[in-house]
Amino acid sequence: MSLDLPLIWAGLIATGVLLYVLLDGFDLGVGILFPFSRNKEDRDVMMNTVAPVWDGNETWLVLGGGGLLAAFPLAYSIVMPAFYLPVILMLAGLILRGVAFEFRFRGQRRGRPFWTAMFAFGSILAAFAQGLILGGFIQGVEVANERFAGGTFDWFTPYTLLVAAGLVCGYALLGATWLMWKTTDDLHGDARRWAVISGALTALFLLGVSLSTLVVHPVVAERWGWTGGALDIGRFLPLSWIPLLGLIGLVLVGVGVRRASHGLPFVGAALVFLSGYAGLAAGFFPYVVPYAVDFRQGAAPDNALGLMLVGTVVILPLILAYTSWVYWVFRGKVTSEAGYH
Repeated sequence: MSLDLPLIWAGLIATGVLLYVLLDGFDLGVGILFPFSRNKEDRDVMMNTVAPVWDGNETWLVLGGGGLLAAFPLAYSIVMPAFYLPVILMLAGLILRGVAFEFRFRGQRRGRPFWTAMFAFGSILAAFAQGLILGGFIQGVEVANERFAGGTFDWFTPYTLLVAAGLVCGYALLGATWLMWKTTDDLHGDARRWAVISGALTALFLLGVSLSTLVVHPVVAERWGWTGGALDIGRFLPLSWIPLLGLIGLVLVGVGVRRASHGLPFVGAALVFLSGYAGLAAGFFPYVVPYAVDFRQGAAPDNALGLMLVGTVVILPLILAYTSWVYWVFRGKVTSEAGYH
């Protein structure tokens, strides 16, 4: 029995993107929350909670983007021209926050506030740009003769702005719950308050985006059983676990915050993102360019996919092992005495 290489690579890239969203999401969230911290000392602790892992978290973006280019070149050639500007904004934000991360620890008294602001700005810019890309992806991409046939600003609509704002709030929720897990004393209390606010906003945006998505594209609405202004229970029931998972996640966040828990809110926030990701997959699978090119049409030849899979089978477990080891080594609470620079 031969391997279904296009399906395997679609799963690998989807997994890489999910890991990026969850892992880099919380350290982007820490940056988003920077403007609300009390003082320099709290900001130092916030940065030290992600200092050992933030660079490695972005590895998964390489798997997602590089994997799309290598495994689905047709899809890459269509998607990139459709989202050139938001992709450039995202990369600019990631570069800016990376530079600010290093320079802030080494900056002099007058320079440190500038790099503090740049770290927050870069985090917000990267998160917002990712939301614009996600929103434009859900809207669909206009394709003709296997080429992008839309306009330069097709990705810029009220819907994509709604998705972008929701993703920023979602990342803030991940960041706040991460800080609840990793910090103590006043900062833990601040993170608890931030989790309440960002959790409420995330829930509102999730509801708004979900309802708007049913209007934006009829293909998604039909898959969820919403046709002709009525809900088809037979189609909706097999997918009902997805919104239920998100609801469970929000409940865990609420319960964890109320009890001033440490790890439980972060688990809840991760479940919320997992629910949203599963909802997206249910909406446009098997398309890699919604709603024009599926993963089989866009895949590279099997011999190329097979060769890349051999390398991936070797490298990916090493990356997972190393990442797990780093999180294990730097487990536990981070205090003002800790420092990784």
